[in-house]
Amino acid sequence: MPELIFLPDDLAPGDQRILPLDLSLLTLIGIRDRHHPLFEATYARLWREFGSLNEMESREVLANRFAWHPVSRHGDRWLRYEMALVRRGEESIAVRDHVAIVSQDSRGPSAVVHLSHVLVEPEWRRTGVAAWLRAVPIQTARACLRAAGFPEDSPITLVAEMEHPDPTHEMRSIRLKAYERAGFRKIDPRRIDYHQPDFRSPEAIDIAGGSQPVPFTLIVRRVGREEDHEMPPAEVNHIISSLYGMYATGVRAQEMEGLWRQLAGWPKGSEPVSLFLPTSGLGPEPEL
Repeated sequence: MPELIFLPDDLAPGDQRILPLDLSLLTLIGIRDRHHPLFEATYARLWREFGSLNEMESREVLANRFAWHPVSRHGDRWLRYEMALVRRGEESIAVRDHVAIVSQDSRGPSAVVHLSHVLVEPEWRRTGVAAWLRAVPIQTARACLRAAGFPEDSPITLVAEMEHPDPTHEMRSIRLKAYERAGFRKIDPRRIDYHQPDFRSPEAIDIAGGSQPVPFTLIVRRVGREEDHEMPPAEVNHIISSLYGMYATGVRAQEMEGLWRQLAGWPKGSEPVSLFLPTSGLGPEPEL
């Protein structure tokens, strides 16, 4: 299978400014196998960052996702999981993992890419490395489309689950501003009260008396449609059902039940769903 490479044309509109970064010093590695020599160390680094926040799946869940390579069909969806690791020499300086979710409906085939986790080591932040890691998953989407038998130029949407804005959390504000500058937009949380599943072990959930889904906003980049200020309700529903369908492969049905039930209730009607700036406090009109 083709290796991941740095593709300038895939950069988000607001990330084109990072092109002067000297890529000759960096190596981009796709991890697609649980036996890859860098998987264990890479997972351990992500877990140290996100595990205690209940924002990281178990090692076994992620390791099992490698069985989806090059593509795995689950119901009416095709899934592909990858890690993208950036190294300078022997030093790992940044990593992200993501899932491409391909499906076909009356509008034709499309890919939703879940931007799971991203980590850039402190000394490499604000260098442009993070911008490249926002673009690399588009290659995974195209590969998933091809493997599922669909045109690779089908519509692609990148989606990240992000914390709600809070000016008292500096790092959160920095992350949201970075995605905002890149051209990502926030799906109106007043219409969509989105939650991520509880990633704790079944035993921990049962001891606690039930799951505790985590509230997030959804930040999207509709590739080639970044200037749109709104999106159809059916497309919003499609994005979320794609995410929940992916999560359902590793989360118990009883933990997903409430999330599916909530999704069935919104968004209703034909009124478009507004897309806001990720840092927006949500005034009466989108701040675009």
